[in-house]
Amino acid sequence: MQKVILEMNHIDKSFFGKKANDDVYLRVMEGEIHALLGENGAGKTTLMNILYGLYQADSGEIIWKGEPLAIKSPKDAIDRKIGMVHQHFTLVNKLSASENITLGLKTKGYPFTDRASLDSKISEISTRYGLPVDPGKRILEMSVGEQQRVEIMKLLYRDVDLLILDEPTAVLTPSETDDFFAVLERLREDGKAIIIITHRIPEVMRIANEVTVLRDGKVVCSKSIGDLDEEKLSQYMIGRDLSTLKREERTGGNVLLNIDGVSLEEKGKKVLDNLCIKINEGEILGIAGVDGNGQKQLAEVILGIRKLGGGSIYLDGNRIDQLSIEERKNMGIGYISDDRHRDGLVMDMNLEENMLLRSERSGFLHHGFIDKSALKSATEHAISEFSIKTHSSGIPVRLLSGGNQQKLIIAREIHDSVRLVIAFQPTRGLDIGASEFVRSLLLSERDKGCAVLLISADLEEIFSISDEVAVIHSGRIMGIVRNNSDVDMTRIGLMMAGKEVM
Repeated sequence: MQKVILEMNHIDKSFFGKKANDDVYLRVMEGEIHALLGENGAGKTTLMNILYGLYQADSGEIIWKGEPLAIKSPKDAIDRKIGMVHQHFTLVNKLSASENITLGLKTKGYPFTDRASLDSKISEISTRYGLPVDPGKRILEMSVGEQQRVEIMKLLYRDVDLLILDEPTAVLTPSETDDFFAVLERLREDGKAIIIITHRIPEVMRIANEVTVLRDGKVVCSKSIGDLDEEKLSQYMIGRDLSTLKREERTGGNVLLNIDGVSLEEKGKKVLDNLCIKINEGEILGIAGVDGNGQKQLAEVILGIRKLGGGSIYLDGNRIDQLSIEERKNMGIGYISDDRHRDGLVMDMNLEENMLLRSERSGFLHHGFIDKSALKSATEHAISEFSIKTHSSGIPVRLLSGGNQQKLIIAREIHDSVRLVIAFQPTRGLDIGASEFVRSLLLSERDKGCAVLLISADLEEIFSISDEVAVIHSGRIMGIVRNNSDVDMTRIGLMMAGKEVM
């Protein structure tokens, strides 16, 4: 018979006078996958950060294995067999997987560590749970999916009883998600308790035993998954029915973006290989492919972050591959990066200051001075228009949820004079309501005559709004298909795997 392993009762937590958690309760059983569902800013991560010791609750109690527990730090949590994998990983890039997994542990023989013995134990855990990890491989050489496996191995190496996973599938491709769920099944069968923080309702229905839904910091539902369906969950989560996204068939105008024979090498390996694509005005071109096949390099050579190894790029007939990043942005290119912390935001700056990062078109600078009133007004307009959950435009963006950080970037990058939007994983980390909003926004920009390059690991997203879909593998375009009712998804899958399909 399953036992209750965790209870959180009457949890309250406020930031700057605004409640992030309001009388929240949560109960988790051994051998259970419990989904913590809610929109961005609903209080999910705050609640789990309290459990993991990163925050202290203003009031309430935590009962762990039947005993009251005070968790003052992550070390306290780990010592009591509670572990957490954050949405943004906490790995040391220059160290190997093995060194990351054992980092901070005083193993036998310390400081003269028997690395071979440690690697043997890592391989044993890896085999047991179906988590393929190369102990000697450095983090900086790994895909996002591999890095996530290392994060989970860190916890399993410490023999935790409860794993907290914050948006674990947000960075995974569909095939990686399938593999990840197989790992969760093994962990559940082994008696581990798992809490998944998520906003993806189909995944909740597929993998979870129980679900607790938060909205505006309060519990609005806590039920067995068998008592719910997707429609009920979406209503609990966003408090309304989702509208149906409509993409009308249309033919774009003149060619706006022309990428002609672009190549790029990194460390002696071709990451872009004679790549050719065109996007017309008023058209969305989706790039489909398994993550790590040149998508990021493609986005960054268009913007000018990376220099071409060969080929040329034209915007509205003008060659731009010799121009600076600023010059390209001034020509009307907006960029939504897949890594908002590294490329999109300065985390310790406030919302207004981050809006100023597009100062070349903002009109906020006059003779070298910032028009603070205009900047504040524009930021507050963005907060309202994009439903960014924050109590003030003057707080650091690191205090926003990941989804609200993403909304701020989108509000900054999609502006009146934008002509080409490079949208790289634009809904990563967003809940279903916010994702619907972003996709509708991209369709709206397309209907205004803007060209959109949509790069996403989410095939459902690509086929929901793209006019054409190009499949990329190993930096090459394997084929381009018109998005209509005749699309052969088997053919798409073969091209994603690198198969030449006629």
